[in-house]
Amino acid sequence: MLAGRGADIAINYRSKGSRAEAVAADIRALNRRALLVQADIASPGDIDSMIEVVRREFGRLDILVLNASGGLEKGKPADYAMQLNLTAQVQLVDAALPMMTGGGRIVFVTSHMAHFHGERPISGPYEPVAASKFAGEQALRARIPEFAGRGIGFIVVSGDMIEGTITPKLLERIDKGTIESRRSQAGSLPTVDEFACAIADAASGVHIDQSTVFVGSLQ
Repeated sequence: MLAGRGADIAINYRSKGSRAEAVAADIRALNRRALLVQADIASPGDIDSMIEVVRREFGRLDILVLNASGGLEKGKPADYAMQLNLTAQVQLVDAALPMMTGGGRIVFVTSHMAHFHGERPISGPYEPVAASKFAGEQALRARIPEFAGRGIGFIVVSGDMIEGTITPKLLERIDKGTIESRRSQAGSLPTVDEFACAIADAASGVHIDQSTVFVGSLQ
């Protein structure tokens, strides 16, 4: 969607190279440049290397979409959710800021369960993920004056459970009936395309007068 609006795209991926290649092919079909950068953003060294590759290829960064999320994976340390959803997000912003110019935007992608953490009850395995995503969001919101001083906008895009995405699938495996329960409560669940469009709009400055964009039911 961003490439369709005229953007060249750097795609960060950790392990799913074939999926990243497929996205890159779609971008190139739109006559835009696509740069694939393998990096684990939980590693500060990988962050620095990735930003340097982007700098050499593009020279600057206009939009930073913080879409990574984790904490439900097996075999990870107890603090992995905080490492990825808080620490890595802040470190990535710190590394990217020197390359960003006035008029740029940072988009933080989250879920309703995380955005409203502490206001609404959350039980089960997603609680540590929600807590860490909330912490990441708040840490970056606290820097809005700094971003504004650089002429950079910051916006949060928060979504209900998104049909067909990995987190609802993982939660469903752990607690069967989770997806249908939420669908019944909300009436319907947003699609990947609906969520993607909201992120692309936020990155493009469509929601310039909003600090948070919600996708899906807030009930």
